[in-house]
Amino acid sequence: MPKKIGAFVLGAFAIAATPGLAGVDAAGVFEQLKVLQGSWRGHSEGHDKDVEVETPAEVVHDFRVSAAGTVVMETMGPGTDHEMINMYHVDGEDLLLTHYCAGGNQPRMRLDREESTPETLVFDFLGGTNLDPAMDAHIHSARITLIDAKHVESVWTAHQGGKQVGVMAFHLARSD
Repeated sequence: MPKKIGAFVLGAFAIAATPGLAGVDAAGVFEQLKVLQGSWRGHSEGHDKDVEVETPAEVVHDFRVSAAGTVVMETMGPGTDHEMINMYHVDGEDLLLTHYCAGGNQPRMRLDREESTPETLVFDFLGGTNLDPAMDAHIHSARITLIDAKHVESVWTAHQGGKQVGVMAFHLARSD
């Protein structure tokens, strides 16, 4: 394959790198998140100080591109009592993720372009609404690994009182 500056290929995923910088380009990553559109099934594992988690628990995540292609919406557990929504969108040079939590808060995270790779997207806490990050339980970071066109893993870390209190991993396979 000819060498191409600024692009990495991962199976069906091609994520653009920022020329001259380590890491990935937010707009390129966003385009690749659009490829996830559809239904995904798998299992979760992990722990949370307040929730008994059946390991492994069966899960469904649905991805949908919306708002004229400017937002990717991920629904975790559609139709369940603990349904949650993740919204991904580009803001200038950044890719932002807002997690609409069943806990009633909305933490925002930004793609760490320097820590991320074409295979692994690292999102770090930026702030949020309806929460005091020094006291309240909230999702504080996310790591999404694009394994190939049919497999994705995501790891979500919860904090409370300024400390990590839980980690939940989702192992998903395309089901549509």
